[in-house]
Amino acid sequence: MAEIAVVDYGMGNLRSVAKAIEHVAPGRAVAVTSDAAEVAAAARVVFPGQGAMPDCMREMDARGLRGAVVAAARDKPFLGICIGLQMLFESSEEGDTPGLALLPGRIRRFPARRMTGPGGTRLKVPHMGWNEVRQAAAHPLWEGIADASRFYFVHSYYAEPAAPGLAAGTTEYGVPFACAVARANVFAVQFHPEKSQAAGLRLLANFVAWQPARAPRPIPA
Repeated sequence: MAEIAVVDYGMGNLRSVAKAIEHVAPGRAVAVTSDAAEVAAAARVVFPGQGAMPDCMREMDARGLRGAVVAAARDKPFLGICIGLQMLFESSEEGDTPGLALLPGRIRRFPARRMTGPGGTRLKVPHMGWNEVRQAAAHPLWEGIADASRFYFVHSYYAEPAAPGLAAGTTEYGVPFACAVARANVFAVQFHPEKSQAAGLRLLANFVAWQPARAPRPIPA
């Protein structure tokens, strides 16, 4: 039985996520899995992904993983990555797609009229490459990571949380946006820690060691 399950719903290079976790947690059993029972049995769950939100939601449901993902987000250490952050929210402008509604808020596309950088340079969408992350709140997953450390991003949509205090990290790309969110046993990031060198590996190591409080549960049944 895997201690750490990386949820596989057919979207993204999940092996790179698993390899990064294995690197920071030698000796821990890590499985990339599309088996809902294996996700349910794992002590920790990582929920990554890349691609379009409608496709990701459809593929997750086609593999029967929705229930296991929702249950994991309610009661065990849970790390969302990229689309794995976006899917936690109520809805997305990408295809007007309902999300899992585990966190309040909406996913929005970068507004074309505001995609201007320093000196008036035009910013491209998707937001692709390295950018600074400002830590909005202290959290065990930020331990040992300097504020304004750079992480690697690839995305065209961003989270707009509807609850005060949900944002754990922010980045600016034309507009300021929440690039990390946290609530109880859930931490999720828009960037890719597995591609973010030392800072990303430290975040993954912090996740493996994280012991969040079990109560109160972060998400209503």
